[in-house]
Amino acid sequence: MKKAEILYEDNHLIAINKPAGFLVQGDRTGDEPILDVLKRYIKVTYNKPGDVFLAPNHRLDRPVSGVLLFSKTSKALGRVNQLFQQDKVKKQYLALVEGVPEPLEGRLTHYIAKNRKKNISFITKQGKPDAKKCVLSYKVTKVINRKCLVEVSPKTGRSHQIRVQLSSLGTPIIGDLKYKAQQNMEDRSIALHCRSLEFVHPVKKERIHIQAPVPSLQQWKIYLD
Repeated sequence: MKKAEILYEDNHLIAINKPAGFLVQGDRTGDEPILDVLKRYIKVTYNKPGDVFLAPNHRLDRPVSGVLLFSKTSKALGRVNQLFQQDKVKKQYLALVEGVPEPLEGRLTHYIAKNRKKNISFITKQGKPDAKKCVLSYKVTKVINRKCLVEVSPKTGRSHQIRVQLSSLGTPIIGDLKYKAQQNMEDRSIALHCRSLEFVHPVKKERIHIQAPVPSLQQWKIYLD
């Protein structure tokens, strides 16, 4: 693990800037997940005997980049997970989307279910099997040639939530062909980046703000210059 990829680290937590294309945890592809890479980094760097305890506090889809937080102890894991469940972690994402949502700023509430065989989520009605409430706020910050940069603050953390909800406005995330995008990203990622997490440290009780630089792709640079 390159030092530049580590955004924050202490005895309780470690946060990295996850590159697009990497798994958080193992799946049937057999590709090495970030979790295993980080465990190895901790074991070697701190000369830890035996198994290293490390667990993710949230998930980022494989094609998504940005801040990814892990707990180094079971105590920290329980406390931080509780912060996420109680909506006490402020999450900000950046997305590049095709089209311009109307209105330019708003709050979206949907019920989403997941087809696990196809690994795709879809909007459904309240009360339907597996339907989960999803809420996010968004704000368009820059428009160029009918594409735009959007700041997104999810209030819930459902599978593919931001991807589905933005697509429901007719503005899919660039590169997200699964959810009706027409344009690819240069590196085959999708243009969704977890920009920052902010929360009260579970042990130190200090307010922590962790921010990740966006990928160095021209498609991002156009909107951020």
